[in-house]
Amino acid sequence: MENNQSCIRQFADEVQIENCRSLLQANNKAFGELSGLLALAGNEVRLKILFLLEEENELCPCDISDILGMSIPAVSQHLRKLKDKNVINGRREGQTIFYALEKEKLGLLQPFFEHIVNYSKKEAI
Repeated sequence: MENNQSCIRQFADEVQIENCRSLLQANNKAFGELSGLLALAGNEVRLKILFLLEEENELCPCDISDILGMSIPAVSQHLRKLKDKNVINGRREGQTIFYALEKEKLGLLQPFFEHIVNYSKKEAI
């Protein structure tokens, strides 16, 4: 089979093309937000941190450090990136800061977390 990368069409549906352009334009802000969130979550450590925060509601850097077997400074760098992009928020209790997922971001991430849990269940069978 020939590897032909060209596109030859008989008829361009200008209405469909314009509707699709309008749809993308109308959702431009959402694409940017989701793209940024997925870029952050695309790092395996940050994805694990986000998953843990969803499972446990909130954790401090020391807890995350112990769970992941990483240094506190390394965990803190990941937390800083997530906090700077408003993916997580912090709550101070004495000298400890507890981090939690922003509720708005949780709705975007939950389908991915469900996939992780379901994948693990399938692997166990």
